[in-house]
Amino acid sequence: MKSIFVGNLPWSTTDAELSEKFSAHGAVISARIVSDKFSGKSRGFGFVDMEDADADKAIAAMSGSKWGDREITVNEAKPKSENRDRPSGGGGRRDFNRF
Repeated sequence: MKSIFVGNLPWSTTDAELSEKFSAHGAVISARIVSDKFSGKSRGFGFVDMEDADADKAIAAMSGSKWGDREITVNEAKPKSENRDRPSGGGGRRDFNRF
């Protein structure tokens, strides 16, 4: 199974619409739009899970295609890692009045 990242989606896209669009290229295991945890509104991207062969076909067919008036981004999702390329921790206090 592969997870596909789908970006630059129209804000009104639903899980069902995402699943329907990708089912034209194979069996969709799951499809989900990522929403903001505070407002509940779409963040404009989502993920579709498909079997490997179907996922490869869907990525090739859907990458750069138009959805409404937007050109969507479609590629294999990168695994979520704990240590992304960002430093951990806060910045702490900076004392700008040293002089």
